[in-house]
Amino acid sequence: MTEGVVSAPPTATVRHVAELMRERNVGSVVLVDDDGQLAGFVTDRDLAIGALTDGRDPADPVDAHASSPVVTAEPGMGVEDAAELMVRHGIRRLPVVDGGRLTGIITLDDLAVRTGDLELAQHMTAQITRAALPGFYFHDRGG
Repeated sequence: MTEGVVSAPPTATVRHVAELMRERNVGSVVLVDDDGQLAGFVTDRDLAIGALTDGRDPADPVDAHASSPVVTAEPGMGVEDAAELMVRHGIRRLPVVDGGRLTGIITLDDLAVRTGDLELAQHMTAQITRAALPGFYFHDRGG
């Protein structure tokens, strides 16, 4: 788990969140409300494909482009359980919540580095991509 999670309020602008990602060199930001509760999850892909296309205003609130509800892990969750949860939901990043409070994040890269198992990381990447883009991998071919 990485403890330094980049977060922003749901009312933050798309531009602000994009700037946070650039400044902190991360691919996601967790949206946390005033009570410290998870309100959403925004990835660089969410911004590139949804929020910053078709002439949309970068001053718009980012929460309209966030995934919600957020799939989370608990502290102490085993590597296998976290990996299975990520594959099942087709996600590459898994916020860790303890008693309703954001305490860290597990990424696909974290699992690869921590386990030292490149084969596991490659397998998970393939499984997560298939789960996230089923139409791309399982479309009707020919006919």
